[in-house]
Amino acid sequence: MKCPSCNFEYTYEDGEYLVCSACQFRWNPNEYVDPSQKRYYDVYGTELFDGDDVIVIKDLRFKGSSDVIKQGTKVTNIKLVDSDHDIDCRVPGFGNISLKTEFVKKA
Repeated sequence: MKCPSCNFEYTYEDGEYLVCSACQFRWNPNEYVDPSQKRYYDVYGTELFDGDDVIVIKDLRFKGSSDVIKQGTKVTNIKLVDSDHDIDCRVPGFGNISLKTEFVKKA
């Protein structure tokens, strides 16, 4: 496994850790999370993952429409995407829409 710090290919094991031969960076390969990978959090700071269920925390209105997603609506099986709206999902009665993580809490 290459070093996540300097990308050097020669590493060695030191107990449960891997150590880079070039820069001496130590990491646990079972617990290491790539810092370049975007992480998503709900309004309360709980991390969200693909397939989670969330609950809408306030009424959401659509521009140009009188439709409203009511507070407390449960949305199942979300998909996280890297765009201005972080969640792609299907809301019962509305179809496929995108939501922002700041308007949901993990169910």
